[in-house]
Amino acid sequence: MEEDILTIEEVAKYLRVSERTVYDWAQKGEIPAGKIGTVWRFKKTEIEKWVNERLSSSQKPAEPKQAVNVKNILSPDRIVFINHSTKHDAIVELAQNLATAPQIKNEKELVDEILKREELMSTAIGRGLAIPHVRLSSVTDLVMSVGICKNELLDFQTIDEIPVRLLIMIAAAYNQHSYYLQTLSFFSSKLKNKDVREALLNCTDAAKAYEILTSE
Repeated sequence: MEEDILTIEEVAKYLRVSERTVYDWAQKGEIPAGKIGTVWRFKKTEIEKWVNERLSSSQKPAEPKQAVNVKNILSPDRIVFINHSTKHDAIVELAQNLATAPQIKNEKELVDEILKREELMSTAIGRGLAIPHVRLSSVTDLVMSVGICKNELLDFQTIDEIPVRLLIMIAAAYNQHSYYLQTLSFFSSKLKNKDVREALLNCTDAAKAYEILTSE
């Protein structure tokens, strides 16, 4: 059970905010939290749900939004059909593919940070979909790869117990926070459509999958 409970430090690292911000949110009741004695603790599944809800709804349109043009951040050669059966191996293969993009300047850092993020908290968001994502100073611009899994990835911690079959991996520059969140929200919303998910899973070539992902 202990591995399901996060500290302020762990939540701050996952959300890429300061520990003080997490503390203030907890004090104000803006983030799911509880106290053990005088120490704040956070249930991993509740934080994951809270994050997904925030990504799926634009509550504060403070900055001008940059439209997500999938053709600018994805190419057919970064759509991979994955035969692995474990989360770790599938993520590594997809990260290595993403590292071939010119926007990625440090493959080892990308792979390591994507895996660390996944260890801290699952990026599975339900409906057989996971969105591993990271912001790094060694990334020059937002870019993505897509993994279509031929086998069910059973070792993802999913919120609906549906095995993961689709991986959307996104890497962004460290200063692209708003566009990064907007892109996560875009794909979370697009792939809520069951027909889109099933069409991707039935694809046998990257060109067709690319056409599905770039269609309006």
